[in-house]
Amino acid sequence: MKPFELNAEPRQDKGRAASRRMRREGKVPTVMYGGNGDPVMLTVDRDDLEHHLENEAFYSHIIKINVKGSSAEDAVLRDLQRHPAKGLVQHMDLLRIVAGEAIRMNVPLHFINEETCPGVKDEGGIIQHNMNDIEIECLPRNLPEYIEVDCAGMHLHDAIHMSEITVPEGVELVELLHQDIDRTVVSVQVPRAALELEAEEEAEAEAEAAEALEDPDAGDADEADGEAGEDAEGDDDSKE
Repeated sequence: MKPFELNAEPRQDKGRAASRRMRREGKVPTVMYGGNGDPVMLTVDRDDLEHHLENEAFYSHIIKINVKGSSAEDAVLRDLQRHPAKGLVQHMDLLRIVAGEAIRMNVPLHFINEETCPGVKDEGGIIQHNMNDIEIECLPRNLPEYIEVDCAGMHLHDAIHMSEITVPEGVELVELLHQDIDRTVVSVQVPRAALELEAEEEAEAEAEAAEALEDPDAGDADEADGEAGEDAEGDDDSKE
């Protein structure tokens, strides 16, 4: 894949008024920090940034930042702030990387063989994603674009946990490094409609059982009425 690059310009203005002016001019206020350098305030072209953001790999890839009047630096996307209504990027954080230092990033999960796994194809289940991305720790050279989760052997009620994910060499899952909790990543579940129908049927059966307990003589009364009707028909026959 061709490396991602962003052209940036240093900025001196601070504050909300300055940020609003930059956005009106089609620029995104940006800060780059971390690594061995001091935080640097920048601006990048919004259209150029939005074009890159259409590519999923941009979120978990090393980006070459070409700063006007300065040397280029490598960084990763750390955070984005968007307008709550319009969805436009309002601010971006970039994290410098150092070749020999490990970094932590959230990378997307790609699920394969979902529709062909036995739990979906043969047993009527549906796939439920409990996680769509995962935090990893690795050296910059080992940073994966995504992590693949293979659902091929899953049956109904099966689940894949974090410890069962195959990660590339040199990559570790952050939660498994520091916690004993092994979270579920994906599972095969009974469709909600089937569960709701089953619950309705159980509720109806329970209601009928409750009515029978409240009026135990109802059945005897019906039977007595039936016998009385038969006796009456017998009397009529004898009169004839």
